[in-house]
Amino acid sequence: MLEKLKTSRSKEHRLEELSPFELKDELISLAGESSKVCSLSMLNAGRGNPNWTAIPPREAFFELGAFAVEEARRARTTEVGLAGIPVKKGLAARFEKFLKPGLLKQVWEYGLKQHKLDPDTWALELVEGVLGDQYPVPVRMLAGCERLVHDYLVHEMCGGDAAAHAHGHAQTGTPRGRYDLFAVEGGTAAMCYLFDSLVENGLLKHGDHIALGTPIFTPYLEIPELDKYGLKVTYVKGSAVDKDGNQTFQYPDTELDKLGDTRIKAFFIVNPSNPTSVMISPESRKYLVKVVKSLNPHLMILTDDVYGTFVPGFVSLMADLPANTLCVYSFSKYFGCTGWRLGVVALHEHNIYDEMLSALPQKEKDRQAKKYANLTLYPERLKFIDRLVADSRDVALNHTAGLSTPQQIQMMLFAAFSLFDKQGSYKKACIDLLQTRYKLMWEGLEWPVAADPNRAAYYCEIDIAQWAIKTHGKEFFEWMQKNFEPVDVVFRLAEEEAVVLLNGGGFAGPEWSVRVSLANLNEEDYTRIGKFLSKVLNEYVNSYKNR
Repeated sequence: MLEKLKTSRSKEHRLEELSPFELKDELISLAGESSKVCSLSMLNAGRGNPNWTAIPPREAFFELGAFAVEEARRARTTEVGLAGIPVKKGLAARFEKFLKPGLLKQVWEYGLKQHKLDPDTWALELVEGVLGDQYPVPVRMLAGCERLVHDYLVHEMCGGDAAAHAHGHAQTGTPRGRYDLFAVEGGTAAMCYLFDSLVENGLLKHGDHIALGTPIFTPYLEIPELDKYGLKVTYVKGSAVDKDGNQTFQYPDTELDKLGDTRIKAFFIVNPSNPTSVMISPESRKYLVKVVKSLNPHLMILTDDVYGTFVPGFVSLMADLPANTLCVYSFSKYFGCTGWRLGVVALHEHNIYDEMLSALPQKEKDRQAKKYANLTLYPERLKFIDRLVADSRDVALNHTAGLSTPQQIQMMLFAAFSLFDKQGSYKKACIDLLQTRYKLMWEGLEWPVAADPNRAAYYCEIDIAQWAIKTHGKEFFEWMQKNFEPVDVVFRLAEEEAVVLLNGGGFAGPEWSVRVSLANLNEEDYTRIGKFLSKVLNEYVNSYKNR
């Protein structure tokens, strides 16, 4: 029998009930102790904070900041640092004189030529935005910034990437009309706001049925269970396997058929998924569209597409089902800016949410009209996206809603950087980096790498049960189940090798699986992690043979 860990099996069983992100603290503590004893450096592949940054958009931000500071001094200056408010008159001319070739100049010219923005107004938005000297107006998103971020989302989320054609992915094109955007404090804020607003506006009620595409980021599992929501959940499981019996984590048609049940009011999905890091295949996307349009046309869809940029030719459900879909996008991972807290909610101007608000019972309409009466003379006409903004500040503080203007400026510069990269050089560098790390980890494991065009490779989900049965037989896996808890693997890695991984079961994935973040360590570290994991798994095999 394997030597028992310091953490008892009974404690492991209790710890399994924690979110993986809370459990990681126990693992980090174990790994820290192990690194002291064994002189190993701790490898924390638990949380997916990228170890890269996009520099040109940051350079442009500080370049703009330097100009803005001089404009503030131009308006008023004192020895104690008290400056004024930038003056709009002649601002565009002074800005053009200041600009030099680079991203900031491209942004300036794009706003003027592509969107016909008034020069002085556009210059003032940029300058006051980076200074943060005014409240965000409009509260939903600054007008010029919204235009560029909108174009970025259409480019990246709706199959507008030229590389997509080379990889043979289905293209849908841009739906007619525009998306309304709400800039928010990262994807997590978007999640909280959306759950609240759907309930506040009677589109989801306590006890309603929703569906979750699993495995999935743990907050989506936990939020519906909160008392204030009390939602009943149907799991749409990514349980498909390929011809060799390997998990693809795609949704079989039989699972997607569940969404045809009109009792299910909403479907929440992360695409590409977390923790499995694969996008919905074009075939499954097409089938999902068919199910929704033919059987459940008022299904509300919330898709979290933060990892979409890591798959060539990615197409979001916001393109396939624009009327049904609320898209949440975060800039944090692609541009290495988790500390900036930059996210956006996108909703097509023609959508089922506004339709369903119009169809609510009069009593509910009256309740909502009273709630929003201080915002508009016609509260019944208030669009869902604007209700979302108001609800984010408990309505009464709607006038101070909105993401801080410096954050919006940086968001727009990130978007523009990608939008103007016509060769896709930055995207290719990000994708190549993750795919290299993925291969190195599997080489360390000494397992074959299955090709998968839908793989984002931001994370890697390793199904230990599948490995155990395929390589050593069903009896071996039954022995593992009888003698150990599923989290035993991550505890053993932490204690013996100072490696921190998360348990896949906490994401509603296979109980006997682990999630590895491929974003936050150096390439050689993933070879080490693969070898360490292989060593731990072989310890189980040896113990089984010698039992």
